[in-house]
Amino acid sequence: MTPIAPHITAFLQQRLPIERRASPNTCESYAYAFRLLFEYASDCIKIPPSQLHLEHIDASLIVNFLSHLETTRGNGAGSRNIRLAAIKSFMHYMEFRVPSALEQIQRILAIPTKKTDTHLVRHLTAQEMQSILDAPDPTVRHGIRDRAMLHLCFAGGLRVSELIGLRLDDVTLQSQASVLVHGKGRKHRCLPLWKETASALRAWLSIRGEVLVPELFTNARNESMTRSGFEYILHKHVHTAEKSCPSLSTKRVSPHVLRDTCAMTILQATKDIRKVSLWLGHSNMQTTEIYTRADPTVKLEALESVIAPKLRSGRFKATDKLIASLRAATIMQSKKTSP
Repeated sequence: MTPIAPHITAFLQQRLPIERRASPNTCESYAYAFRLLFEYASDCIKIPPSQLHLEHIDASLIVNFLSHLETTRGNGAGSRNIRLAAIKSFMHYMEFRVPSALEQIQRILAIPTKKTDTHLVRHLTAQEMQSILDAPDPTVRHGIRDRAMLHLCFAGGLRVSELIGLRLDDVTLQSQASVLVHGKGRKHRCLPLWKETASALRAWLSIRGEVLVPELFTNARNESMTRSGFEYILHKHVHTAEKSCPSLSTKRVSPHVLRDTCAMTILQATKDIRKVSLWLGHSNMQTTEIYTRADPTVKLEALESVIAPKLRSGRFKATDKLIASLRAATIMQSKKTSP
């Protein structure tokens, strides 16, 4: 029997962050996936998680765990696949550390991912986005900070992790203002900024003051802004913006919706999906194609560039006996009632 605790510790503390150079978000997501798995396995086998062995984590248990995520926890197919990806990554790691478990590992690696529905991306109109950007009060400190965060998140199409991870030295406001974004998968990209976004950042930096953390945005305690902190700020200003733009009350606005709105804005302005991909930092063009499905102007251009087939002219004639008799009865009745 092979205790699993030392192997999962080495996987999370050495394999992912050092050998694979996985981002902190990936490491956190994988750790959470294994926490759920070991808690489930502990309940099934009736032993503490620290006493679990690799042999306990077989394909049957994994399949039941994935079903548990969807039925009991209410997770969607996407979340299920993310947990399965973490498990498979660990099993690939164990192939060479415990060769005796190769057959068991191969069965787990053969578990298929579940197909997911591809929905249209949710994005905001120009008026809705402007209402959110106008919601913060520019006469108080936290309003100036919030305005700069919202402007930068939208203008850069940033993920939440990219926004809260920005440092002071990542921002350049001289001549052509730009920001260096540390993207997903350790991919960096440099983005130019609108004059309005640069002005909002200058206003925030002028009152940010000297704080101990290097991050660009801080919370009320002068500590690094967190993911939940920005989500709270966004929801607060969306609620305020609903007063001037009632259509926002029917939409669920998350930080990622700001990113999707930026992508749709760039696509409609440039008609070039490659520029959208570069702006968002996508490593695969297929990821960016979801925005073309949601943009009606792309289909409208295709529709207008094609000559539609003509319709054959003609009048409908009733040939069915029942319809013909009903028509005759209608004519006779109209003659009887006419003066």
